[in-house]
Amino acid sequence: MTLKRLLIIILVCMVSFGLLVGPAMAKKKPSLDAWKAKFDPSTAKYKCIVSNVSHPVIKGVYAGFAIRDELWKRTNGQIYIDYKPFSMLGGEVEVLNQLQMGAIQGMGVSSVAATNLGPRFGLINLPFLVNSFDKLDKFVASGELFNHYMMAMDHQGIIGIDITGYGNYGWATTSPVRSIADAKKLKFRTAEAAVNQLLYKEWGFNPVAMPWPDVPVALKQGVIDGLDHTPMVCNITKKFEVAKYYTYLDYAQGLFIWVFNKAWFNKLPADLQKTFKETVHDVCAKIRVESKLQEYVQIAKASKKGIQFYKLSDKEMEILRKKGNVAHVKYASEINKVYPGDKYKPANFLKEVQDYMGYKP
Repeated sequence: MTLKRLLIIILVCMVSFGLLVGPAMAKKKPSLDAWKAKFDPSTAKYKCIVSNVSHPVIKGVYAGFAIRDELWKRTNGQIYIDYKPFSMLGGEVEVLNQLQMGAIQGMGVSSVAATNLGPRFGLINLPFLVNSFDKLDKFVASGELFNHYMMAMDHQGIIGIDITGYGNYGWATTSPVRSIADAKKLKFRTAEAAVNQLLYKEWGFNPVAMPWPDVPVALKQGVIDGLDHTPMVCNITKKFEVAKYYTYLDYAQGLFIWVFNKAWFNKLPADLQKTFKETVHDVCAKIRVESKLQEYVQIAKASKKGIQFYKLSDKEMEILRKKGNVAHVKYASEINKVYPGDKYKPANFLKEVQDYMGYKP
């Protein structure tokens, strides 16, 4: 075969491949037009690229735009938050690495993914510890305990400032789950977090760790039969179009933790650092209130569309609660680890939080 003939064959194959897979690979990029800034950001002295994986209709995700606008106002246009939701910058694990390296400056990272660089953040994922909106409010108001929690990534060069939520975790499934036996038949997508993997295996279920952007296709193709998530997220991101059943567990609260590259933040003038933190705190506090209402509203909307909601019996919920304590025991040492930069140095941080929250093993 001549070189010319070989090149022609290769070219034909490449073109054919492009025609076949091109349309499938060309995903429509999400539009941010609905949240476009009402000011010209080009004049900003400081720019901060901030990532999030989810949809800004979710109040806890929208917080990024609210922080952007409020910070612009309070700094007289000196700081511009270039906010990228919708997984525009990739999955959370890879984006966390970008944040640590300084390729981006901030992130509204989910509490389940945050453990990859800050194991202490896994405290919020422990089952039946901070598992309601009221308990979350109590934890945020705890002073030293919450401040220590927010220092989880400080040793990685990342500062945590505040949190927003996205509701109470349960199961969205393609078939009804009314019992533990029903759940054992299914494959559940969980976040890429060791706490979740341990918990699901202890419960006797089938966890499939998967980046959030991969979930829609996996759900439609039957790679998974359900997902471990909150009802507001499942409704807003259209997961209920495939998984038409939801089982309340309310075993944990979903959080977005607003973290920023420490080196970038420390380069800001002292007055802007102060304004930055105050703005994030004020916006997050307001958004947390709005998130409570949003969960109720989204459940009502989903119910109206025919989504069926279930609860396990009290007896089976108690089984999950007792078995779930293994996660508290297993990850106590990582959550309790104290780093040089920590201002608060408790002997047993997890036990202090458990006692404060009224948790009983």
